[in-house]
Amino acid sequence: MSAAIDAFNRWKRCKEAQRPQNALTARYEVQGFIASGTYGKVFKAVSRDKNDKRAFGIKQFIPEGEARSERTQGISQSACREIALCRELRHEHVVALIDILLTPESRMIYMVFEFAEYDLLQMVHFHWHTERRPIPEYTIKTLLSQLLSGLSYLHANWILHRDLKPANILVTADGVVKIGDLGLARLYQKPLQPLFSGDKVVVTIWYRAPELLLGARHYTKAIDLWAVGCIFAELLILKPLFKGTEVKMESKKVVPFQEDQLTKICEVLGYPTASRWPEMDQLPEAATFATRFPPSRFPAQSNLRAMWHESTRHHTGTMPLLAGLLHYNPLQRLSVQAALDHPYF
Repeated sequence: MSAAIDAFNRWKRCKEAQRPQNALTARYEVQGFIASGTYGKVFKAVSRDKNDKRAFGIKQFIPEGEARSERTQGISQSACREIALCRELRHEHVVALIDILLTPESRMIYMVFEFAEYDLLQMVHFHWHTERRPIPEYTIKTLLSQLLSGLSYLHANWILHRDLKPANILVTADGVVKIGDLGLARLYQKPLQPLFSGDKVVVTIWYRAPELLLGARHYTKAIDLWAVGCIFAELLILKPLFKGTEVKMESKKVVPFQEDQLTKICEVLGYPTASRWPEMDQLPEAATFATRFPPSRFPAQSNLRAMWHESTRHHTGTMPLLAGLLHYNPLQRLSVQAALDHPYF
């Protein structure tokens, strides 16, 4: 039996040697599929260099136009932007780009990243479905402080992430947090074009700040802090805090009004009055909001503390930090440094 297996393995190695290798398979052995999205797919791989014992996450981009069954040449704007940014970034809590590969025969681009075994969404699901108990307080604190540390680095380098959510916050087996997926990230100091003109819609709906939902064309790093607040809440209660139903775009030029998402926010945080957010009336969707959202429909004050008092009774300082991150007014929302300096930690 062993002789037959040895013969089969020799035949397999011979066939593999005859197979034409591209730049990817020549350097990495793909071990399995991790995830997919509009950008393409992510795989786990190891180096063919026997001296390199690391695992890697390889992001494969769909060529521009491929998703629409077009045979157009080119690299997507998202891929170009992510490659350009990731090549310059080096921080313990931002996922590191190791390599960039192009396979001309298949017109594929691959970004090779350091590997992280988990993400925050998996951790939330594990504690909700398997453990059936809250994530320990010390675990939430260390996860959140590392996330804020990575975000502080991005903001210090004039980068907005614009898509922070649990699935994009990676965690290694050693418990190190890595901010990932910078496909929507943008430089916000002297950008080549206005932020709104490049991407009409940013941030996944459940983590999207109210100023974005009300059509803000000019926004700040406060949108990332709102998303951090939503992630913080999800770690505490093991489910999304503002789980609205998204209205999909039917036209690239018209961004739909997200009434259900705003409803979910107002039900928790109360009605956004002029005293709480004076600049709100200047936003493009302010008139639509005023028409569809009479103050009588919603509580006048925030229900954050009342919503899950039992769930957070052991988390000293939780509510002030959460309320600061989820402030309606982006000008009064906590900055990343203020959050890091908060007594909660």
